Amino acid sequence: MATLEIKNLHAEVAEEGGETILRGVDLEVKSGEIHALMGPNGSGKSTMAKIIAGHPAYEVTDGEVLLHLEEGDFGDDFEIPEDKRTWNLLDLEPNERAALGIFLGFQYPAEIEGVTMVNFLRTALNAKLEEREELFEDDDETDDEEEEEVGYDTSPMEGNPDDGEVGVAEFQQLLQEKMAQLDMDEKFAHRYLNAGFSGGEKKQNEVLQAAILEPSIAVLDEIDSGLDIDRLQDVSQGINALRDEQGTGILQITHYQRILDYVEPDHVHVMLDGKVAKSGDASLAEDLEDKGYDWVREEVYETA
Repeated sequence: MATLEIKNLHAEVAEEGGETILRGVDLEVKSGEIHALMGPNGSGKSTMAKIIAGHPAYEVTDGEVLLHLEEGDFGDDFEIPEDKRTWNLLDLEPNERAALGIFLGFQYPAEIEGVTMVNFLRTALNAKLEEREELFEDDDETDDEEEEEVGYDTSPMEGNPDDGEVGVAEFQQLLQEKMAQLDMDEKFAHRYLNAGFSGGEKKQNEVLQAAILEPSIAVLDEIDSGLDIDRLQDVSQGINALRDEQGTGILQITHYQRILDYVEPDHVHVMLDGKVAKSGDASLAEDLEDKGYDWVREEVYETA
């Protein structure tokens, strides 16, 4: 079981005189759990998600973002040495964090013409597996290698189609299984990545990417925004499958309680003024829907 542990996280915009956004966030998410993170606009929810993934627009000024791993987290055939079972994600590049099992589902997924979903997804999967192998190589082996540029040297636009650990035929079978699991039309796989997709289709594609990459922890940033009721149910089905079928831990950032009718959280957290101000069970989200956030703010400041 993997655990994402955020300890006393402080961060600001990475520019001279940048605004301080996070002011001491403490949060823990384990594999197999669903956490809902709620809060008003500007409270720091999306900033925290981007910092977990390694976005360069923010500078961490204090605290840690730790990922704790256990033997078996990457399958029975992958050995995780005891000295490599805890990682400070702040010391790693975004691709290294992804290789260790961190996934960020974007609020506004990009459209990429000329790259089909099937090519993009297989390239991403192979790059993740390759990066993971490198992270867990013996230190003696890595010391002898020349330092490489940060990032991947593969591209969905070039190279042998059977290069990588997962070949074309094997990946096609995997993709069919995951799309069936998420009740997605297989025609999606042959379209360009998000190009011409509706808002709901883009969000469903984010869930498909997580299903293919099988992260330990998936951070989903307002994946419910702009969805009609039918697409909301489709996306929710996919999120539940990530937890139920793959054991993924979910950190679901949302403004609204409605997605939580379909994706029932184990824990609900309220973020105010750059820190987690209150936590509770699913009933907390219902209280927020009925009463807003002012009562939480009043409660927090009265206690302080």
